[in-house]
Amino acid sequence: MIGRKSVIICGAVAVLSYCAYRYNFAEMATESTSDYKSASSVYDFTVKDGQGEDVSLDKYRGKVLLIVNIASKCGLTKGNYAELTELSQKYADKDFKILSFPCNQFGSQMPEKDGEEMVCHLRDAKAEVGDVFARVNVNGDDAAPLYKYLKHKQGGSLGNFIKWNFTKFLVDKNGVPVARFSPTTNPLDIVKDIDKLL
Repeated sequence: MIGRKSVIICGAVAVLSYCAYRYNFAEMATESTSDYKSASSVYDFTVKDGQGEDVSLDKYRGKVLLIVNIASKCGLTKGNYAELTELSQKYADKDFKILSFPCNQFGSQMPEKDGEEMVCHLRDAKAEVGDVFARVNVNGDDAAPLYKYLKHKQGGSLGNFIKWNFTKFLVDKNGVPVARFSPTTNPLDIVKDIDKLL
């Protein structure tokens, strides 16, 4: 006969098993917070696209990259969207790509969900901001491993944490972050730095 305590324990195990499946705890556990420190380049990372599919950043090998955390409701949105679009068009035939990571961590200023809602938002905003990935956190223990790596390689002036939306990291053709720009740095002001790496 199964005792009441056994039933409770079995029920708790079942709940935990469901949560582990639902939130991919097993997968998250493999992304040790120390892994990013041993990475040699951004090519070591795999991220999620807007549909939840894995994307290895190795596909961008040999390209100069500008990695940006974007938001839709920020005071910096309009100017950054316009200039990131201009950069995308200016370097369309060059070995350059913008990688945009929506982030809702700052004042909940990126409420759009991944997938069609995000696509529609960017289309309506006429924002050609390069390849757009799934929403991520850029600060804290649950920050995306890629962002932990970027902050480790290119710290900020007042600490390594990301200060706000539209912080920009410039990555060379070897996949190594070589510069970090504040949210208030206009994308077009980075042109000379991009040209040096092409």
